[in-house]
Amino acid sequence: MIPRDVQSEPAVSSEPDALAALLPRWHLLRDAEEGGALRELLAVMAEQLDRVRDGVEQGYEDLFVETAAPWVLPYLGDLVGYRTLPGYERVLTTGLHDGGRAALAQAVAPRADVAATVGNRRRKGTLHLLEEISEQVAGWPARAVELSRLVAHHQSVKLHRDTGRGRLLDLRDNSALDLAGGPFGTTARTVDVRRADSAKRQGGLSPAGVALFVWRLKAHSLTSSPAYCIDRARNLYTFSILGNDTPLVTEPFPEPSPTHIATIDNVPAFVRRRQLHDRLLDYYGPGKSFVIRRDGEDKPVPPADIVVADLSDWRYRPKRGQVAVDPELGRIAFGSRTAPRQGVWVDYHYASAADMGGGEYDRHDRVPRPDADVYRVGPGQPYRQIMDAYRAWQSERGPDRAGIIEITHSGAYQEQLDFDLDPGDRLELRAAEGTRPVIRLLDWYSNRPDALNIRAVDDSCAPHERPRITLDGLLVAGRGINVTGPMGAVVLRHSTLVPGWSLEPECDPHSPEEPSIVMERTTACLQIEHSVLGTIEVIGDEVSEDPLDIHLRDSILDATGHDREALSAPDCRHAHAVLHLHRTTVIGEVHTHAVRIAENSILTGRLHVARRGIGCLRHSYVPAGSRTPRRFRCVTDVRPLFASERYGTPWYGLLADQCPQEIRRGSDDGAELGAFHDLYRPQREDGLRARLAEYTPAGADAGIFFVT
Repeated sequence: MIPRDVQSEPAVSSEPDALAALLPRWHLLRDAEEGGALRELLAVMAEQLDRVRDGVEQGYEDLFVETAAPWVLPYLGDLVGYRTLPGYERVLTTGLHDGGRAALAQAVAPRADVAATVGNRRRKGTLHLLEEISEQVAGWPARAVELSRLVAHHQSVKLHRDTGRGRLLDLRDNSALDLAGGPFGTTARTVDVRRADSAKRQGGLSPAGVALFVWRLKAHSLTSSPAYCIDRARNLYTFSILGNDTPLVTEPFPEPSPTHIATIDNVPAFVRRRQLHDRLLDYYGPGKSFVIRRDGEDKPVPPADIVVADLSDWRYRPKRGQVAVDPELGRIAFGSRTAPRQGVWVDYHYASAADMGGGEYDRHDRVPRPDADVYRVGPGQPYRQIMDAYRAWQSERGPDRAGIIEITHSGAYQEQLDFDLDPGDRLELRAAEGTRPVIRLLDWYSNRPDALNIRAVDDSCAPHERPRITLDGLLVAGRGINVTGPMGAVVLRHSTLVPGWSLEPECDPHSPEEPSIVMERTTACLQIEHSVLGTIEVIGDEVSEDPLDIHLRDSILDATGHDREALSAPDCRHAHAVLHLHRTTVIGEVHTHAVRIAENSILTGRLHVARRGIGCLRHSYVPAGSRTPRRFRCVTDVRPLFASERYGTPWYGLLADQCPQEIRRGSDDGAELGAFHDLYRPQREDGLRARLAEYTPAGADAGIFFVT
């Protein structure tokens, strides 16, 4: 067998004209005179050669677990006695959405789990292994704890005493009291005879108990983000630019060795006040969990000036020169006569379940646009404001020329945005990779709405010439978006239009009845992907115009209440639109002309459809009493239970663990319904439980305890 690093390159290029280029020149000239039939034939042959070559190369790659196709992994694992996790047969079925098959395969037959089979069996029964299989099988960081060491017991005075386990509570040890009952607690408790793996009520504090504490939320970073000043007189700030409380999260560091038991620094744990007080230098500073900068200075506030305090009621007043920080609420208070005059900027980490909405995470589905002109906005860039870059594109663009306005940092932009597009225009307003810019739409004018306006100015263009605009990676607060005129498509991708326009400190919406998007007398096709937004309102001519197409994929449409309209026309009439839902959570009622397809989705409010003869609902939840098209395996007799329904909280939109199984496993591939379908949490949990039962120490009962 030829070594992988010395394989020769293919003799024929994958270009369509590669075979034709090998012919003598006079054959090509003669073929061109006769219409190019020979060239077309060779292009077809080259395509088939490419497929054969790809098949041969993939056959070689399938011999290695690192590069094998997902469907080959169980066969490779069978050679070493690998046991396939529950649900893998669904990977081989058809009908999964684009990318769904690979995501499901990764959830039920992860490559790392197959590769580590032999090594794991040699270490069976160790706590370090239990933590590793959680990462290999489910992709969740974990900490394994031998619960027998936390059971209080009386020690013999004749034998050697172990004062580090099972001892009485020390009421003077505030740090130990703060961690009591959690994954890092050391305080002993009385025995609990319930099993750690009980499906009803978990116990585990017994001589045979082993707990695997698992974190399902991920730590997402924000860099050089403006803090929000909620009281200028008292110098009070929040880490979140929306003014809401957001708990800070530890930036996880990799474990130094395979035999290292996970500590609080290795998992995305919420930072507690006592913990920050005792270990301030471990969490504060550049490259760590959070940083505070003021007045445009490059250097952060010195750690000596940081004081940890409880700012839940803002009663604590720091002394002169001090900066009080509450990590559990994400609040900052400056001392008297030391107020920042030129602003406050923060780096911090927050918790979220998935890469959805505006964020600094990698957006792998972004399509390159080599034909577009790029206009960069931000510090050190040619343009300081978004509208400056837009006007530059307007003055330089040619016919059918695309433009990209790219924002290069995670700052806030407070300006009135009006995009007037001509036929053939292709405009993309996006965040650069690794940034999350914020667009704050303020109350600029007294005589008209202050929204982000998108207008098509020419009514005479053909449908294929209608302009198109894309918003990618943004967070829009303060107002919504207005779309008017003969638009071709409006695409919202990996962005957030804050439901209710803005947030109160407790994450309540500021204006719960205001829409995030208004489609007013337009022909636009609205496409929403991996985004969070509030109400959509459609205003149009139902007699002379066709209904609009609205597509939502892997997103949350939040009306901030189950009895409010998430999609409708004014006065709660039916929106003149055809709705397409794929793996979407809708909080609120939907009043629409028709629903073409709704699959693997949740609609918490009633669905009212004018035309029931077209479309289909499949594998979705819809409340009883809804007027819908035909249904296929939909759920109506139980209600979904969410961990949180308020945007701004770490658990926003996630189904609770107590949610009925008909909804948690109700999709066509056995995953949960709604916007977090592609996390495949039920499959990951099943796989982790199966591996935990396989590698648990002999004589012990191990259970999974979800921390987040």
